[in-house]
Amino acid sequence: MKIDKGTSAKLYYTLTTLPDEKIIEKVTPEKPVTFTFGNGQLVEGFEKNLFGLQSGDSFDFVIKSADAYGPVDPYAIFDVPKDTFEVDGKIDEKMLRVGNVIPMTDNYGIKHLGKIIKVLEDAVSFDFNHPLAGKDLRFKGNIVDVFKI
Repeated sequence: MKIDKGTSAKLYYTLTTLPDEKIIEKVTPEKPVTFTFGNGQLVEGFEKNLFGLQSGDSFDFVIKSADAYGPVDPYAIFDVPKDTFEVDGKIDEKMLRVGNVIPMTDNYGIKHLGKIIKVLEDAVSFDFNHPLAGKDLRFKGNIVDVFKI
C-alpha cells in the first residue's frame, strides 16, 4: 500500500536544519512514529514528499522555509516592558534570562511562546516566531509500514 490521503504510515527519520545540519529531531527504528495523512495536521511539504511511498522505501528531501514554518517575521520580535513581569512589586530576574521561553497571552486571549533574546534595563526583547521559522528542513528516513485507519 502507498501513502495517500486517509492512510497512516509508521516511519523513522532524522530532521535537520540546513545549511548547518543541526539535528532537531531523531525518531529511531526501534521506536518509529505513526502519522495520518490528508487530515491537515502535518506540514504540507512533508506530506507531499511522502505521498506514493510504501513500506521499505527510504526518503531524503528538503522543505524550504517558505513551505515549512515560513520566514522570520520581524514584527514577531519586540520589546515588552520589564514591569510586565512584576509580582508583588518584584521581578524574578532568574526568569528573565536570554534563551528562556515564556508563555504569554495576547489581548485576544491567544497564548504564544516568546523566546527571550535580550534583556534591557527597562524591557525584555522577545522573539515570538516559531523556532523553525526561516529554516530549511531536511528529512531523511525510512517507511516501516503503510496502512488504512
